Amino acid sequence: MSKIRTAFFCQNCGYESAKWNGKCPSCGEWNTFVEERVQKDIPQKQQDWKTTEASAVRTQKIINLSEVVTTAEERILTPDNELNRVLGGGIVAGSLVLVGGEPGIGKSTLFLQNALQLKHIKTLYISGEESEQQIKMRADRIQNSNEQFYLLTETSTQTIFQEIKKLQPQLVIVDSIQTLHSPFIESAPGSVSQIRETAAELQRFAKESNTPVFLIGHITKDGSIAGPKVLEHMVDTVLQFEGDQHYAYRILRTIKNRFGSTAELGIYEMTGTGLRQVTNPSEILISQREDLLSGVAISATMEGMRPLLVEVQALVTQSVYGTPQRTATGFDLRRLQLLLAVLEKRGGFHFGVKDVFLNIAGGIRVEDPAIDLAVLCALLSSYEDNAIPAKICFSGEVGLSGEIRAVNRIEQRIAEAEKLGFEKIFISRYNKKGIDFSKFHIEVIAVGRVEEVYQRLF
Repeated sequence: MSKIRTAFFCQNCGYESAKWNGKCPSCGEWNTFVEERVQKDIPQKQQDWKTTEASAVRTQKIINLSEVVTTAEERILTPDNELNRVLGGGIVAGSLVLVGGEPGIGKSTLFLQNALQLKHIKTLYISGEESEQQIKMRADRIQNSNEQFYLLTETSTQTIFQEIKKLQPQLVIVDSIQTLHSPFIESAPGSVSQIRETAAELQRFAKESNTPVFLIGHITKDGSIAGPKVLEHMVDTVLQFEGDQHYAYRILRTIKNRFGSTAELGIYEMTGTGLRQVTNPSEILISQREDLLSGVAISATMEGMRPLLVEVQALVTQSVYGTPQRTATGFDLRRLQLLLAVLEKRGGFHFGVKDVFLNIAGGIRVEDPAIDLAVLCALLSSYEDNAIPAKICFSGEVGLSGEIRAVNRIEQRIAEAEKLGFEKIFISRYNKKGIDFSKFHIEVIAVGRVEEVYQRLF
């Protein structure tokens, strides 16, 4: 009989220990160690995804780097241009992709929708959470069909691999990795050792059969993918599907990508018939206002490699209580406090007795420092109760001494503002070096300090 032993695993980072620890030596979290039964002495050939008769013997030897022959990756282009963008140009053959997101955000809908659109690709959708009837109901709502789409509701990896050998699919989608279990590990599904083992088996299958595999995973309350951090190291690409459930828009962001850039993102709109690609996100992130209102400024920002124009809304009111309130949605609160201190010190504005509320319209979160200038102008507009003209936008970082600092990719930002019909854009004077602004039809106003912006606007 095989020998069974137990080990302790950190549920936060996957650290393995022979004994229980109150504090994890790897990630520093407290009370995260759980005892799990682990079976170690099963021969590797029994754990392989294919039988020994069918497996080709591959001998490994040491070779010189110059002898390695490289070829361009084979990619499957999907009808979803947003997904192609975040993957670096399409689905790479033999890649293992992990997709994380909150429950109900639309992960299953997104990949069911894409699988149904791949008419020429034999796709196997493995569900450990939903029945065939539930998936069929979602497919009917999406209003799409595909004769090459196959379903399997199973959680045992050995049964899954037996069905894979019969079907020989060209694409495999697993929903979700936390529901799978391997018979060679004694712990429960969703535990650290189970997730690590099932992911390793799927990784061997993807690499040896050259079949791309998508793993859908849940995330914890702090926003990280549930299960060990080692799972993110095992896969080739990690995608994060995020967004506020109270808003219709979703963002597919690249966290890690061995076959492309990690600076890309895709934007979707959730509708009753599935997720719709948003080709021009700037138009939906800027509200259509008939009347000019104070406290509103438009910023030309970048999300990865993609220029966006977002609306910054600020409200400055007299503080009723002794300590003024500082509230920010979609923007770093500490960065807001820094900008208020700059206005107080360099501009002489008394924000210390004012309540300040800041919101980035559209439910997105912006971390680009180039939004600083728009935030500052929105605060001044609300403070003076004087509206900023509708055809003006801003792009610049604000330093502690009140200077407007240069930002990257300024030409892309200006081109996006011009495309949407803006007439003026405020940028840093340090961005003028080596750039020909005569090719733009929009008026580019270069400023160096906060006082200059205030004098030109108010």
